[in-house]
Amino acid sequence: MSGTNPWLSGPQHPAAASVSERALVPVSDPRASTSVGRVPAVISARDLVKTYPSKGKPDVVAVDGLSFEVEAGESFGLLGPNGAGKSTTMKMVGAVSARTAGELSILGLDPDRHGPEIRSRLGVVPQQDTLDGELNVRENLYIYGRYFGLPAKVCREKAEELLAFAQLEDKATSKVEQLSGGMKRRLTIARGLINDPRILLLDEPTTGLDPQARHILWDRLFRLKEQGTTLVLTTHYMDEAEQLCDRLIVVDKGRIMAEGTPSSLIREHSSREVLEVRFGSDRNAEAAERIAGIGDRVELLPDRVLVYAGDGEGALEAVTARGLQPLTSLVRRSSLEDVFLRLTGRSLIE
Repeated sequence: MSGTNPWLSGPQHPAAASVSERALVPVSDPRASTSVGRVPAVISARDLVKTYPSKGKPDVVAVDGLSFEVEAGESFGLLGPNGAGKSTTMKMVGAVSARTAGELSILGLDPDRHGPEIRSRLGVVPQQDTLDGELNVRENLYIYGRYFGLPAKVCREKAEELLAFAQLEDKATSKVEQLSGGMKRRLTIARGLINDPRILLLDEPTTGLDPQARHILWDRLFRLKEQGTTLVLTTHYMDEAEQLCDRLIVVDKGRIMAEGTPSSLIREHSSREVLEVRFGSDRNAEAAERIAGIGDRVELLPDRVLVYAGDGEGALEAVTARGLQPLTSLVRRSSLEDVFLRLTGRSLIE
């Protein structure tokens, strides 16, 4: 196969692991309830830190003390802009990058000590597609399963099952280059499921896809949630986080800014509705000063003014009552984008 996959090394699937390796799996299965009825976390991070050396300068801090837990069957998100530390965190969770400090447990195991055992139980959808262009769609699935040490018969059966799941049966013999961007992402997700993973890690799963392709992909992920697969995803798309995540953390500069369900974060940090008005780039600042006092708060952005209010239409009437006539106006419900703007003072996508 062309290229190597940094997410895989050593024995990858329980069927290929030795007895001594399988013995490392905790006796207490993370999916089983404890004596008090609480389901243990399948991922637990406490004060997680990752730094990188910088020649002649202080170390670069990519992850700065993250603490969070993910329960079995949960869809958990890391929301933040590019460079926030999301992908770095995913690499540590995926047992391919050692942490600098803090504690991290994946399925009851330490990834720095039991990397192969953990990776054998993970599915990974990296930010960049790493499909083999020399193989067709079915072969990409089959060869990946063999890479995990799965028997040939199992790989053939799983490949057909996953082709159906990804809605790619009619493309089974097509080369990867013949697929659309959305099809490639669906194939990458299907490939990540070849080993029946306990946890599926998705790093920016829909980046670069058109709206229709994104919604098809969301449907596939919803089906996985319904089947009880634990999903952990990074994204800087607030609508994606709202659609897919049961719970999430908002990350900026390697630190957690907020944690909770999408709806609870919006209720806590934003208003029910947002009025967006544009007066022109040379007039927005002046208009924002005159709008001050309308609604709960006013936010000036380079291209528009945001008015946070319980009633967006009422806020618009108040704006026009002050003699202001915006070039455009839009009333929408608050989103996680507004939460991030409130917490950090900047947009998720800059």
